[in-house]
Amino acid sequence: MTDIRHLVCPHCHKVNRVPADKLSSGGNCGACKQPLWPDQVLELTDQSFANHTGRSDLPVLVDFWASWCGPCKMMAPQFEQAARDWRGKVRFAKLNTEQAQGPASQFGIRSIPTMILFQNGREVARQSGAMNQAQISQWLQSKGIR
Repeated sequence: MTDIRHLVCPHCHKVNRVPADKLSSGGNCGACKQPLWPDQVLELTDQSFANHTGRSDLPVLVDFWASWCGPCKMMAPQFEQAARDWRGKVRFAKLNTEQAQGPASQFGIRSIPTMILFQNGREVARQSGAMNQAQISQWLQSKGIR
């Protein structure tokens, strides 16, 4: 029997059933036919945040950031690189705290950038401050993500 994982489409936000051994190979959404693993990091909104963090079987790492934040801008390419490295294992997403104030308030974001790791809809780890790609990977591994 095939091990099935639920993965939320980054385009239409529908939940897809994907065989675990096919997660990193990509594939397209059953509803909108768009790629389940686009080249860019997922941009979350107030409306899509709960769906992605709560309905995916994969861990979701959310970078809470703002456009005026210098450290956020410096970390962005590092976060993108880490997302490519962890494709199929962790969904990387960004949430602009100026535009999506609901989740930022709900999770008590006081400084940015702040990364929160979600599993099964629950916060399991948090890290504030800019990090490079290697530090992000080490941090994920220290949280038991492989």
